[in-house]
This record gives sequence, C-alpha cells and structure tokens, in this order.
Amino acid sequence: MRKFNIRKVLDGLTAGSSSASQQQQQQQHPAGNREPEIQETLQSEHFQLCKTVRHGFPYQPSALAFDPVQKILAVGTQTGALRLFGRPGVECYCQHDSGAAVIQLQFLINEGALVSALADDTLHLWNLRQKRPAILHSLKFCRERVTFCHLPFQSKWLYVGTERGNIHIVNVESFTLSGYVIMWNKAIELSSKSHPGPVVHISDNPMDEGKLLIGFESGTVVLWDLKSKKADYRYTYDEAIHSVAWHHEGKQFICSHSDGTLTIWNVRSPAKPIQTITPHGKQLKDGKKPEPCKPILKVEFKTTRSGEPFIILSGGLSYDTVGRRPCLTVMHGKSTAVLEMDYSIVDFLTLCETPYPNDFQEPYAVVVLLEKDLVLIDLAQNGYPIFENPYPLTIHESPVTCCEYFADCPVDLIPALYSVGARQKRQGYSKKEWPINGGNWGLGVQSYPEIIITGHADGSVKFWDASAITLQVLYKLKTSKVFEKSRNKDERPNTDIVDEDPYAIQIISWCPESRMLCIAGVSAHVIIYRFSKQEVITEVIPMLEVRLLYEINDVESPEGEQAPPLPTPVGGSTPQPIPPQSHPSTSSSSSDGLRDNVPCLKVKSSPLKQSPGYQTELVIQLVWVGGEPPQQITSLAVNSSYGLVVFGNCNGIAMVDYLQKAVLLNLGTIELYGSNDPYRREPRSPRKSRQPSGAGLCDISEGTVVPEDRCKSPTSGSSSPHNSDDEQKMNNFIEKAKMSRKLSLPTDLKPDLDIKDNSFSRSRSSSVTSIDKESREAISALHFCETFTRKADSSPSPCLWVGTTLGTVLVIALNLPPGGEQRLLQPVIVSPSGTILRLKGAILRMAFLDTTGCLVPPAYESWREHNVPEEKDEKEKLKKRRPVSVSPSSSQEISENQYAVICSEKQAKVISLPTQNCAYKQNITETSFVLRGDIVALSNSICLACFCANGHIMTFSLPSLRPLLDVYYLPLTNMRIARTFCFANNGQALYLVSPTEIQRLTYSQETCENLQEMLGELFTPLETPEAPNRGFFKGLFGGGAQSLDREELFGESSSGKASRSLAQHIPGPGGIEGVKGAASGVVGELARARLALDERGQKLGDLEERTAAMLSSADSFSKHAHEMMLKYKDKKWYQF
Repeated sequence: MRKFNIRKVLDGLTAGSSSASQQQQQQQHPAGNREPEIQETLQSEHFQLCKTVRHGFPYQPSALAFDPVQKILAVGTQTGALRLFGRPGVECYCQHDSGAAVIQLQFLINEGALVSALADDTLHLWNLRQKRPAILHSLKFCRERVTFCHLPFQSKWLYVGTERGNIHIVNVESFTLSGYVIMWNKAIELSSKSHPGPVVHISDNPMDEGKLLIGFESGTVVLWDLKSKKADYRYTYDEAIHSVAWHHEGKQFICSHSDGTLTIWNVRSPAKPIQTITPHGKQLKDGKKPEPCKPILKVEFKTTRSGEPFIILSGGLSYDTVGRRPCLTVMHGKSTAVLEMDYSIVDFLTLCETPYPNDFQEPYAVVVLLEKDLVLIDLAQNGYPIFENPYPLTIHESPVTCCEYFADCPVDLIPALYSVGARQKRQGYSKKEWPINGGNWGLGVQSYPEIIITGHADGSVKFWDASAITLQVLYKLKTSKVFEKSRNKDERPNTDIVDEDPYAIQIISWCPESRMLCIAGVSAHVIIYRFSKQEVITEVIPMLEVRLLYEINDVESPEGEQAPPLPTPVGGSTPQPIPPQSHPSTSSSSSDGLRDNVPCLKVKSSPLKQSPGYQTELVIQLVWVGGEPPQQITSLAVNSSYGLVVFGNCNGIAMVDYLQKAVLLNLGTIELYGSNDPYRREPRSPRKSRQPSGAGLCDISEGTVVPEDRCKSPTSGSSSPHNSDDEQKMNNFIEKAKMSRKLSLPTDLKPDLDIKDNSFSRSRSSSVTSIDKESREAISALHFCETFTRKADSSPSPCLWVGTTLGTVLVIALNLPPGGEQRLLQPVIVSPSGTILRLKGAILRMAFLDTTGCLVPPAYESWREHNVPEEKDEKEKLKKRRPVSVSPSSSQEISENQYAVICSEKQAKVISLPTQNCAYKQNITETSFVLRGDIVALSNSICLACFCANGHIMTFSLPSLRPLLDVYYLPLTNMRIARTFCFANNGQALYLVSPTEIQRLTYSQETCENLQEMLGELFTPLETPEAPNRGFFKGLFGGGAQSLDREELFGESSSGKASRSLAQHIPGPGGIEGVKGAASGVVGELARARLALDERGQKLGDLEERTAAMLSSADSFSKHAHEMMLKYKDKKWYQF
C-alpha cells in the first residue's frame, strides 16, 4: 500500500471538499506500483480567498460628487456600488448591501466622510478615513421618499427633500432626525390649490445661511427663512424645474426648465425673472417666444474675479437635432461652446478653486460623468480641451470577449510593451496635470510583473500592466487590420458566420518569454503575431486556408438513435431557414450553388504597414465546406521553440508550421483515435441529410454542433421571442451552461447583456454525462511539451497532448528537424500515437511535473528582434527553458520520470510517465462542473486551482491532489463570468464582474495579509483653506456672509424630537471594526478619536434619552397623584 502521511490526510479532509475521493486515492495503488514520495509544502493555511481590487468604469453610473479640498471623486451606480478615485493608482470600490441605486452623493468636505442617498430611501454615512471605507450610520425613511439632499460646507445638518415636498433635517454626526421640519403646505402660497411636486433642489443662500432656497418640480421656488419658519419670497414659473444654482453673492439665482430655458431671478424680485435664455432655441424674428427645446437637466453658475461668469448646462438641445450626440454647453460672456459627448450625460460637476460658496468660484475644469465614460474638460485653455484620463476606464471600449492573466512575467516585457504603446497615444489633450489627485499610494509589497490581456468584440487585443494591484493600458493591437473591410452591406465579403463583430477574439494564446502571440477569432480565423521594435512594410500578408471536414456521423446515442448531423437554429425548436438576404450566397442548398473552399474573411491584398509592436506573421483561415460554414475554433496553442501552432474545433484538429508556412496536420477528431475509437460511429457522405445551408447561422452560437434543445446556449435563450419554452429552458440555466459553455459576444453593454446577447462558443463544450453523449466531439485542450509519448520511451521527446470534450487525452509525437537553416528546409514529421487515457467531462487543462514535483514549462525560444540581421550564428541559439523551481533536480536531463496533470470538467488525474499509470485521482465535483482549471505556482510550489459553476473555488496540491481550499465564492449568474474567469501564479485570479469592470481576487493567505498595506489611502489630513475676507466696509455696514447657529435652531432643545415612525436609525458595521483596518499614524488616530467621540456622544445621547424618559415618567406620576389627592380631598372614608 502507498504510504500516507496521516496529518496530510486530515489536512485534506478539513479543507472540506470530497473526502470520499481520498479513500479512492488510497485504493488507487496496487502493492507493486510504488510512486516515489514527493514532499509537498503547500497546506490549507497557505490559502485564503478575498477580493483585492476592482478596475474599470463603474457600470451603470447614477451619481457624482467631488471633495474640492481632498481632491477625491466619488461615483455611485444603479446597483448600489460606490467607486472613489484619487490620484492615478488610488481607487476604491465599496458596495451598499441593499443593491439599491445611488441617487445622490455628498462629501463632508475635508472630513474624510461621504453621505450616500439611495433609491430605497436610505441615507448612509461612509467613513473614508480607513483604507477600506465602511458605513458608520444609516437612516431609513419609512413614510417618505427621498428626492434631494444638501449638506452646506462645514455644517453637520443635512437637508433632505422628499417626494411629498417636505424637508427634514438630519444631524450627520449622530444620524438622527431633528424635530425641525419644513412642510410643503407652509412653504407654498396658501391660495395655491395644487401640490408643488417633489423637492428637486435645496441650497442655502451663499451670503446668508439662514435663508434656504427650495425648488419644487412644478416650477415653484421658495426662499425660506429658517429662523422665523416662514417663506420670505416665492418665485413661480410655468415650466417644470430641473435644477437651481446661486450666484456667489447671493443676490441672484438661475433655474433650468423642462422647455430648454434658463431663468435668472433677483432674490428680491419674485414677480418675474430678470432674464430668460433659451441657449439652443431658434430666435424668431417677430419677437415670439423661441421654439421649446429639450429639458436642461442641470445648470451651474460659476463666477470668476477677472471676467464673465460661466454658465454650464447639460441638455436643452432643440427637438429638430435628431441623431445629435448629447452635449455639454459652456456659456462664458458672449461665447457659447457646445461640447459633444460620445454617450448620454449622467451628471456633471464644475471643479472650483474654493470650497466656500460665498467667494469667487474660479472654475478650472468640468468633470462629466457619461453613461460609459468619464471626461474632464479644461476650462482654462482655449477650445476647452479634455484632460488625458489616467484611470483604466477603457476596458469596455469594445466589449470584452475573453481575457488571460499572467503573473510573474519576464521583467523586460512591460517596458517593451509600454514603449511601443506610447506611440499610439492620441494628441490634443490639455497640457495640465490631472486635477483629481487626492489620496496616497499604498506600499508596493508585490514586486513581480503582472500582465492582463483582454480580447474584444471589434478584434482588438489590449495589454495591461496589472502589477501591484494597479491597472494601466500598455498597448493595443487591432487584429482586423489584416482584413478587407466591406464598404456597404451589398459588398460583404464571403461572410459571415456572424453578422456583427466578425473579428471578435475568442481565444488568446501567448508565450511571454518569446513574446509570440496567437489569437483565434469568431470567423474561424487564427492569426500569429511576432513582436518587433522595428516598423516594417509587409508586401504580401502570408496566408493559409485549412479545410477541416467532419466526414463521420455523430456518436450514437444510448437509445441507438442517430443525432442530427447539423445544427438547428438556436432560437426555435424546429429548423427555420434564414431569410436569403442575410446570407445572400448561402441561400441555395442545391449541389451546384454551394459555397465551397472560401474563408469567411478576405485578407488584404495591398501592402500592410506594420508599426512597432505585434506584427502579423501568418493568417490561417478555415474555409466553407460544401455549403457549410467552418466551425468555430475551440482550442489553440502556440510554441515558439518548435515554431508550431495548433488549433481544433468540433470537426477536428489542424497543426501549422508557421516558420515554413505549411499545414502539417489536418485530421478529423475520429481519425486521431485510429483503430482505438471507443465509440461506434458510421461513415457518411459529406452531404447526407443536409439542411438548407443557411440554417443555424442566425447567431454566433454554433460552435459545437448538437441538437438545439439538448445543447442550447444560456446566453442566447431569448433570441427567438416566439419560443414558448424559453422560460422553462432558462430555468435550467446551469444545465445548459454545462453543455454548451458559450461565450457571450455583447454588441452593447446593456444590463440584460448576459441573457439576451449574441453568443459564440469556446472550447469546454459538452461533458460526457447523460444526454450530451450525442454532441460532436470537439478539441477542448492542447498542450505542447517534451515528455514520454509511449510506455516504452526511455527519454522525453517533443509532443502535443490533445484533450477532447468527451474526456479523451491523445498524444501526437513531433519529429523536429535540427535548428538553424535546416529547420526552414526539412519538414516537421507529425505522428498521432493514440489514446493515453479518459476522464469524466471535457478536458480543460494539462501540465507536466518532473520527478521532484516541479512544473516542467513548455520549451520556448527567448525573444530576439527578427527584423534586424543576426550577428551571431543562429546555430548557437539553444532552446532555453526558464527554471520554475530553484530545486537543482528540476533540470530535465536527470529526470527519470514525469507526471502529467490533467483536469477535466469533473475530475483531475495525475498520471505517472512513461508507465502511464494513474498515480492520483480526485473527483472535483459530482453535481456541477469546472469552468476553469489552471496549474499555478504559489509559495515556491504548485497547485491546481479550479472554479466551478456552482460558485466554488477549490485548490488541490500536486501531485497528490489533496484538497487544500474549497470556498463558496460566486454563483455562475451569467456567462460573462464563465468566459473570463482565470487564475494566475502567486495566488492571483480575475473575472469580468460587469461589462465594464474587472474584479481581481486572491486565494493566497500571504497576499490577503499584505493587502492592507498595498491599498491606497483616500484621506490625507489637510488644512481647510481660509474663509474669504469680508472686507472693512462689509464688516462695518453688515454686508458679507451671515452665519446661523444651526445647533440652536435644529437641536432638540428648540425643535423637539422627530417622530420615531418617520425614520429608523441603523448603526453601521464600520464602527470599531472599521477602525481596525484604518492605517496607523495620524489618520488612524484621527479616525479612532472621531469614532470614540461618536460612540461617546451616542452613549451620552442614550443616557440623556433614558434620563428624560425617567423624568417624564416621574412627572406624570406626581401629576396623577396630585389629581387623585384633589379628587378625594374632601370626601369621608365611607364615601370611597
């Protein structure tokens, strides 16, 4: 029997995965088959799962705020997320538990705190003085809906307007309501018969804190005197109000209206506005009112010492500008600039030099929050140029279709990519520094380089520097440049498996050491790129066409029925031929009109100028066969040492020598088996029982050819609205995902993107369980390596391991010519050598370990500049390997044997080579399936990391496959997660959490512990700028700002207590627990002191309440006693 360390067994059992498989493991080894003992160093305590950072543009933004002293920007979203931005590299993500939309954000300026108002009528106070902000208090309004909030600078009293038109006042320190309420019926004229509508604006007069300006939706504005509790002036206008803004002197204000007009009012002249402007209205000659325009959603009125004030507004365009893009209008003196935006405007803020509302504002920039972008406009430069945005907010510039993550890359890679990417920068930005520059960077504890590569729907590939939990774009490659673009619909090239996004990236294979890049696209095309720092002009783009044909009937189902040889359309349950116009050349199914031997895209015939960076080495395209489009590529691998690229789909596998530009192998999956085929399959003629050739091409989800109802993409479930079974099918979301594992190809970033968008398929298609034995067997995993191909081999040799969706692993031996010139002259000989083993479920990942349990990386050739003549003799160039472990025995020469690690959707196996015995086996999941499995390095060792569709993240030791971690993290709620989840070395992982954001996480205990240090500080202790000088005469004659003792007015002593049923106070989790995470030093001390005061104040408040209750109870008791005494004073005892 195999020796087992009892501590390790217990260790594995406590990790909570499948303990039963541990016994299976022990039963796996007959007495004669002893594996050498490998000392495994990884234990459960090395693992811990936590989110690290979130990058990208906040998805579905809804609110914006800025702290002008701390210089921090806050963005709230419709899903209750809060994103905070400081200087480039200082970012933070928080989430409201309720998930309700953020409707407004208000900073407590220079206090390190923020108030958020949510659509569920809750207010929350966030403490930003700690690295991970937390909620200190919450207040839930029970009877009224919150519509607008205003917190005056340096005040602790927050005004809250409601849908009923009332205004409540909240003490921000204790988060309790004041008894002072402004009721709508007191604010408006008594003679008014109608309700004024919700409160849309509240602000205090910049020169007199005792006067509050209240804007009601209907068009009424009221100036309320807080001390006398009555309205001073009422201003009425026929059109609904959207926003109001003060002139800093407090004598005028401006309103924006729903008919596209601006009205400017004198505070003391409520009868009519002193000026009415329609910024985009056509002025009619005969003095009539200009035509109404679209509503002006927001206006800001900002003054300068040296010139005219700025009036900045969004909206207000005339109705006849159909198709015009959303605009921000900047009016300055007599000039009006209309700045077009790419997306609709959610909100904007003018950034000013002073936080004081009663001083000249001196605006210097406008931050504009768009639906899918954040733009900062420089107001100080002519032409209002925009600032170059330093945040990584362009992840979604084109929808992300796949991504890969590489941690611990060669150190020269990031500088090389940065230098070629720097030339791609746009010109014409503002010359000034990015003005949002608050906060401080964390300490860079992690020193290794990390790179994220994203593939996009428009065929672009972006390289990102992701080192030390930051993100910065390095370089962008446009793969569509090698193809002819169609000028119009009639001239479409022989398209298209897809109507939209024919260049979308499906799979990325990258060798960091050699910098060779290979991509597979949705139109069944593969492009190989070589990295060069020199510009070249390629006269003729090298191109190969490959005809991958599936000439054998599908696997017979258990009932003996034959599976249909062709797909049916995904949307419906019966074949529906596509209307001819969508595929003009595929509409005929007759034998003479079939499209044959043509690729989906046309490669450019003209010379191609290739800039420094990634340059096309070879384009490979699969071609149409007898009227059928090529099937999409499901797996891809490139090897720089061998000069080979290999790819497969559900028809078969093709291998190409990219140095000699020759196809080496083109086999159907069944032919790979030779005589060892485990399934009964019948040969058929290529066109037996063909459907009309257009059928099944209605969207991009025909990657694995299987019956529609058995293998339907969860993402395209709703593509046919008339399908009555849709709801029922969507209920089986996970089941469907298991079989088809499709990738969404979003054409727009809509909220329901995950369910209703087009989709295209990637490997990891159907598993071998239950009904989907009928699916066609696709190639799902490919791995080049130097290992033992046969049991009798005495030394390792180059080969390719192939995994299929039916769980089979096959090996193809490679016979490579010697290096140098011979490599380009002699052919590479390729020979399939049959099946090695089978696993349950589709094969996802393969890797190889040496005798000591260290990872054997695939051979690679180190990068060198190819566009410069070689100085040294190329024959001296030897294949280089990067040692993964410091262990001296990891060199291949003295290795006696190896281990192959194979991970499928259901289980993992470790195979001893060359004997091909199964050394270890682990059933990863019975009821679910693995979406992603990676063999990764961690703490000078390696492990297998898996992400399951049931939301579990698991890790297993290697080679013994002991369970080390099993944590429920994230259910598979959409296919975007399945498509983008990936693990990297050193305990890193990521996925696309929304169409615009990448979520990074770690499963390493060490990284979790260091995370606090690595995160940036949002709050920096800063002096508040001095208040503006009132001047001698203003002081003498009573001008200047009037202050107000709000405490006296709103405190409990004068205004009493608010009704308890109006709002409920909820203490937040960010109390003392939040402080534990606060940084040490001044900030931490300040936070602790402030919280201690808060808690002391709260306790004193509670004590005061209890004392008051006791006093009132004693008072009422004495009153009752006195009444009783009076009642019975003159009565005799017998009268009682």
